[in-house]
Amino acid sequence: MSALKFNHTTLTVIIPTFNEENNIVPVLSGLPDIVDEVLVVDGHSTDNTVNKVRELLPDANILFQPGRGKGDALRHGFNNAQGDIIVTIDADGSMDPAEIPAYIEPILNGYDYVKGSRFLPQGGTTDMVWYRKLANKMFVILVNVFYGSRYTDLCYGYNALHKRVLDKITYGSDGFEIETEMHIKAKKHNLLIAEVPSFEDKRVHGEGKLKTFSDGWRILKTILRERVAK
Repeated sequence: MSALKFNHTTLTVIIPTFNEENNIVPVLSGLPDIVDEVLVVDGHSTDNTVNKVRELLPDANILFQPGRGKGDALRHGFNNAQGDIIVTIDADGSMDPAEIPAYIEPILNGYDYVKGSRFLPQGGTTDMVWYRKLANKMFVILVNVFYGSRYTDLCYGYNALHKRVLDKITYGSDGFEIETEMHIKAKKHNLLIAEVPSFEDKRVHGEGKLKTFSDGWRILKTILRERVAK
């Protein structure tokens, strides 16, 4: 991946955090050395998350999101990212930072938007119960039928994009439905999209913040809303 430096292309990694003091260390320590900027967008954590970031990665840019929710955090990160390529990764340790080169290689080869998939060959997950897998599959089918995409995964937060297309995926979602909106808008704007296999492990500590039924309803509403939006 030396082409990143050779072509003067810079890479920003955005990590939304909220009370992840027991999970953030392996995420930050696993970032590859090709990363130029680390943007930690914190949701005003009440634990030691921010101090852990400062201790482990003093050069990280720590921002505090203005509102609430993962979508709000990502929006704030996108607005402040300096890199030519932007990668989003969760702070709970379920996503392997070592996969980052696989996300940026397609962009270096001309793609605009790269999304991770747990359901491609060589991908996988140990963090989804059967009913979440079923809901995700149903959402994938709906999106593919409505928008002509060929996605194999939808509700996954490991993604990458070129900064030049940020205005194409400008979004309004504040919660976990943000990835769904981004994937739909990437297709609606005819971006060149690649999927790469990704393995999702269980979060290192604690319980996930996604609420299966309430967040699932928000995802469904997003799919339907974008169907009628221009």
